[in-house]
Amino acid sequence: MLIEVMKSKIHCARVTEANLNYMGSITIDEDLMDAANLIAGEKVAIVDNNNGERFETYIIKGERGSGCICLNGAAARKVQVGDIVIIMSYALMDFEEAKSFKPSVIFPDSATNRLV
Repeated sequence: MLIEVMKSKIHCARVTEANLNYMGSITIDEDLMDAANLIAGEKVAIVDNNNGERFETYIIKGERGSGCICLNGAAARKVQVGDIVIIMSYALMDFEEAKSFKPSVIFPDSATNRLV
């Protein structure tokens, strides 16, 4: 049996941009991606702590060290610049493997989105 478990989480990052005129996705600072064990193209769930929105999209790499968290395309309508979001990805794994799996969870500085 396979179950879906949280694989990665960026907890409480600040939205730095919302770009409606882009094809859709979330741009994430590559430093944050590396720290959270995320890759370009990976599906993520996003929760906006300010307005309760929950939605899914995929990742594109942002400039390393920029602190960029930018919602693109239709997702830009779900957030406001300055909102605090939680970004999560999930993985399918065997039930027994899932019991001992440890997800990558990071807590960037919510003012700058830099690792502390």
